[in-house]
Amino acid sequence: MDRQKIKELVKEKYSEIALQETETSCCSSGCCSTEVYNIMSEDYSQLDGYNSDADLGLGCGLPTEFARIEKGDTVLDLGSGAGNDCFIALEETGENGKVIGVDFSETMLEKAKENAKKRGYTNISFLLGDIEDLPIEDNSIDVVISNCVLNLLPSKDKIFNEIFRVLKPDAHFCVSDVVIIGNLPDKIKEAAEMYVGCISGAIQKADYLKEILRAGFSNIIVEKEKPIFIPDDILVKYLNSEELERFKIDKPRIISITVTGEKTPSCDCCDGDCNSCS
Repeated sequence: MDRQKIKELVKEKYSEIALQETETSCCSSGCCSTEVYNIMSEDYSQLDGYNSDADLGLGCGLPTEFARIEKGDTVLDLGSGAGNDCFIALEETGENGKVIGVDFSETMLEKAKENAKKRGYTNISFLLGDIEDLPIEDNSIDVVISNCVLNLLPSKDKIFNEIFRVLKPDAHFCVSDVVIIGNLPDKIKEAAEMYVGCISGAIQKADYLKEILRAGFSNIIVEKEKPIFIPDDILVKYLNSEELERFKIDKPRIISITVTGEKTPSCDCCDGDCNSCS
């Protein structure tokens, strides 16, 4: 599957999810195991700023937990969906801060804007855009967050270069994402539903961290890891009994990681944008 087809597939599926009635409490608890995207969601319900209408059970971590958001910060959420992480970040940055959500699904954006309007938020905005080519000014963001989105898109290098570009010097990011250790069966890697479910688009953990380093970030820390287990009732849709047994023997590890990194200026020639140095 080529890169553009992957992006269109993801956009179509997540737009469908946005149109569904918000009935995530069951899925978040794991009983909707036939949907891949529901098997790794975290419980947000105890966090300040939580908005049940915005929680579609699509995340794989809690990026705000390690994002070190301070009062007055400008926070950018990549793949903001219905606004779940944005509303948590808004609680932390306060009335003097600002939160921007970017998503390429018009349907998700409308849902997020509706959720914000219901609560009278004025310092939050949702923009239509591709996170491989962000509609955000250089050196303008204090904190970038993202939750189980970067693995959905094929060009990890472009994404981290874009994160680097929009962050202010000495600013930082915190993303939760899915990575792999070991090898997945080809039938899993080629399954369209597994792209949407954040599995097929995930790359090796070591390669993921290398992409962050190549983009110019320093102080890269894996703050949290959580194993993800795909139930047999999902696996049997793609693997026969022999392939399923081999999968269990090989034991490829699918992991949700939460990673932080800093845009630390290493020279004076580029005002912190070291990717522009020749």
